[in-house]
Amino acid sequence: MAENGPAPVTLMDVANEAGVSLATASRAFNGSTRNVREALRQKVFDAALKLNYSANAPAQAMARGRTNVVGLVVHDIADPYFSSIAAGVMRSAEEHHLMVTLGSTLRRPERELEYFSALRGQRSRAVILAGSRVKDFQYFDALRDQIQAFEQSGGRVVMISQHKLAVDTVVLENRAGAKALATALSGLGYRRFAVLAGPRDLLTARDRLAGFKDGLVRAGRPAPLVIEGDFTRDGGYRAMTELLPTARNLDAVFAVNDVMAVGAMAACRDHGLTLPQDLALAGFDDIATLRDVTPALTTVRLPLEAIGSAAVDLILTADGQPPRQKRIKGEVILRASTPRRRGR
Repeated sequence: MAENGPAPVTLMDVANEAGVSLATASRAFNGSTRNVREALRQKVFDAALKLNYSANAPAQAMARGRTNVVGLVVHDIADPYFSSIAAGVMRSAEEHHLMVTLGSTLRRPERELEYFSALRGQRSRAVILAGSRVKDFQYFDALRDQIQAFEQSGGRVVMISQHKLAVDTVVLENRAGAKALATALSGLGYRRFAVLAGPRDLLTARDRLAGFKDGLVRAGRPAPLVIEGDFTRDGGYRAMTELLPTARNLDAVFAVNDVMAVGAMAACRDHGLTLPQDLALAGFDDIATLRDVTPALTTVRLPLEAIGSAAVDLILTADGQPPRQKRIKGEVILRASTPRRRGR
């Protein structure tokens, strides 16, 4: 007759090994609001590692009503904008003993609704939605319903987006940043502009286009030529290719995000234009990828990792007050892709 294997390690075994009470060991694992000193928490974790103990996540969730999981839902994890935000979320979550699960909608808004439903079923502690809203009232109503259901089950929701829903939001000042960029480029002597504007129904693209137009009006410049395209590298490539027949009549092009600008640079190169001699180019976001492009791209810098951290802070500092806003300003960074025009 086969012998039974060793008995599974219990939380009581871990508590005994660490020399703490069962209650203290439980609080160390389940993220209780009752504080456990960091040194004591580490002692419990070291004992668990030594004994090869694995906490029972469903049991933890039942004990405290929630898991310690934060769901982060982004539009496209392949986009460096979102991967940088995700890095900030994960770094801050690690500091507070939270786990992060990452979902990508592949730029299909309806997928956000599916993620909400799944994360509610898993009793996740919070959801962070990172990405622009779309101009779709029916979708807004459906998303509002999902958020209310998640919050009524005890979860928290934070958005990195426009403040369009009644939840805590990290608001990126896209319009103001684009306006400042237009002002700066006009100050360098540029007069005739085009904008690679992104999809019309995407609020981030709309706000950046509107802000850039505001800046041109303030500087006394004519309205820009506007070409719409997907909010991606390939979208920027296609939009720039469409624009190129009129490029000789332009001084500068503003792509409403950096990945579109990178695609635009490739289109210029493939069609024999030299930047910035033939045409100046600017983007928005200051993604890490820009370290490797030539010429160095003028852009509006957003502190992307800090934005992710700010979203986690809003989760951890819930105070029962009306939805809060954490506003993030952009900073114009002038680089080699937009040199000062001579004689202007």
